[in-house]
Amino acid sequence: MKKWNVTILLTSMDAIDQVTLNFSEANLFYLNLSLGFIMFGVAINLRVEDFIRVIRNPRSALVGMASQFFVLPTLTFLLILIIQPRPSFALGMMLVAACPGGNISNFMVAMARGNTALSVSLTAVSSTLAIFMTPINIAFWGSMYPPTAAILTEVSLDFWQLLKTITMLLLIPIVIGMFLRKWKPAIADKLHPVMHYSSIAIFAGIVIMAFSANFNLFLSYIHLVILLVLVHNAIALLAGYNLGALFRLQQQDCRSIAIETGIQNSGLGLILIFGFFDGLGGMAIVAAWWGIWHIISGLSLAYIWNNRPVISQSRESNIQTEI
Repeated sequence: MKKWNVTILLTSMDAIDQVTLNFSEANLFYLNLSLGFIMFGVAINLRVEDFIRVIRNPRSALVGMASQFFVLPTLTFLLILIIQPRPSFALGMMLVAACPGGNISNFMVAMARGNTALSVSLTAVSSTLAIFMTPINIAFWGSMYPPTAAILTEVSLDFWQLLKTITMLLLIPIVIGMFLRKWKPAIADKLHPVMHYSSIAIFAGIVIMAFSANFNLFLSYIHLVILLVLVHNAIALLAGYNLGALFRLQQQDCRSIAIETGIQNSGLGLILIFGFFDGLGGMAIVAAWWGIWHIISGLSLAYIWNNRPVISQSRESNIQTEI
């Protein structure tokens, strides 16, 4: 009986690399439209000052950027080398790690008593940098691991087309949203609360849309990625916090960087998977489940931190001295 179960598991694992999910062009259009709406909702609360704040106080922001675009992809690659998941799972993990922070991170940071201003600045800068960094990270790390390099070769990933798509999905909504904030602040103030909370529902709709079109396939393979995504997400949260601690940042900043690193824009990941990887099953399941799990883990962590006082750097130094 045990051999039979192992055989079924191995067959399932092998099959996932060949499975492609059904997603019509109409659904892909609505998916793109939804993400554009979400990014517009994020942008109407962004100001030029958010970028200036990064320039004036770059230390925490630079650590946050490094955590998102360098540390997390590197740790993801090392995790893949250690556990050697199926190639489609591995590429899905790389893709999620290459995406910028998620749209609900600011809400979670505020709930966690983190540095909300830093979180907003990181959202602004990471969403802009992602136009270049996301395709670079996908191409670089994907080519470094032979099984995923084979997938990239098979799908003939067009770097410039990927860059163009991400520019349209991220940059255009951000520019429009920031112009509205600049020239019509009263309208932006009225729209922001609605957009802020509806973005969570819209993101859930994106994931549900992907699930509903391929419900039976998700049910067949979701159990293979639950633990994988849990470990990957935990590494992201821990890496963000500990990198901030390593650079002796305030605890509020560490909390913000942890959440910004662990809450990834998996909606963007799903769009890229259906647009450039023909809905490759393992990748889509990883990204879709990450989209669900990071909300659970992020809100849980924010709730825990909300009930714990923030220790200032001076207090931490005093405690260490006393010890």
